[in-house]
Amino acid sequence: MGEQPIFSTKAHVFQIDPNTKKNWVPTSKHAVTVSYFYDSTRNVYRIISLDGSKAIINSTISPNMTFTKTSQKFGQWADSRANTVYGLGFSSEHHLTKFAEKFQEFKEAARLAKEKSQEKMELTSTPSQESAGGDIQSPLTPESINGTDDERTTPEVTQNSEPRAEPTQNALPFTHSSSAINKHWEAELATLKGNNAKLTAALLESTANVKQWKQQLAAYQEEAERLHKRVSELECQSSQANAVQTHKSELSQTIQELEVTLKKKEEEIERLKEEVEHAKELQDQRDSLSQKLQEVETHNKDLEGQLSDLEQRLEKSQGEQEAFRNNLKTLLEILDGKIFELTELRDNLAKLIECS
Repeated sequence: MGEQPIFSTKAHVFQIDPNTKKNWVPTSKHAVTVSYFYDSTRNVYRIISLDGSKAIINSTISPNMTFTKTSQKFGQWADSRANTVYGLGFSSEHHLTKFAEKFQEFKEAARLAKEKSQEKMELTSTPSQESAGGDIQSPLTPESINGTDDERTTPEVTQNSEPRAEPTQNALPFTHSSSAINKHWEAELATLKGNNAKLTAALLESTANVKQWKQQLAAYQEEAERLHKRVSELECQSSQANAVQTHKSELSQTIQELEVTLKKKEEEIERLKEEVEHAKELQDQRDSLSQKLQEVETHNKDLEGQLSDLEQRLEKSQGEQEAFRNNLKTLLEILDGKIFELTELRDNLAKLIECS
């Protein structure tokens, strides 16, 4: 049967800006038909949309794709093979919900189809484990049966790339490689990992300082106890009371200094704890603001799409009004000619009456 459409709807099509990876770029001037297609030969589901003869969406649904609703009338999904993110603006929330349900349904079907394909590959590879005449062969691993992740992905990419040579409605040239978007996300991930590493290092450093100060406190307490014992021994053993009293005073002063130092260390520990909690709060606020900013940008793009549509309607209306004015001018000119002819006819009739 080949590839057949199984669901269609109308929507405004957008793609993420390949330079900024933040702004939406409209790829259709008006709402176009967006359809799900099923290829029974290859057991593949695709999303295709045409603007005239140009294919603006050609996305193969894979089990790892996710369709996200970013507003009541806008949704998006990322296609790593096409190296882009597609966005759709619908006329109502109902149409968006229906499209999202179909996306989830066909995504699950694609996952089941992939699992069945892997099971068939395993079944066809199992007889190769047996050797003729009792020869012992090396055992097959899951990698040798199904191939690595890169090897399992390569045939699908090849199948999707074959129709590109034919200028049909189902073909879409891929002009970007996936390395650029991978590098971008790797950079983003590296930044987040760096921030996380800094916070973790600060927390570990604070914990290490707390442990070190506790050890110092225990050492100071042991030293104080030892000094107290030493004072007692000196008081018992020494007959020089003044020298013992002086030494005792010095030891007491040392103990007081150690207690002051310990108090300062405890205050420093509390201050570091407050700084760690404040850093966590700032991280949460930054994440919340980033999410809100993304939502606002998406809403702005939706409003820009609506504004563009209204501007097109206004231009069309102005053109119609201009044509109507031109028609009125033409009718007025014709009417003026008729009035002039009637005036001449009236004058001629009046002359005839006077002559008679």
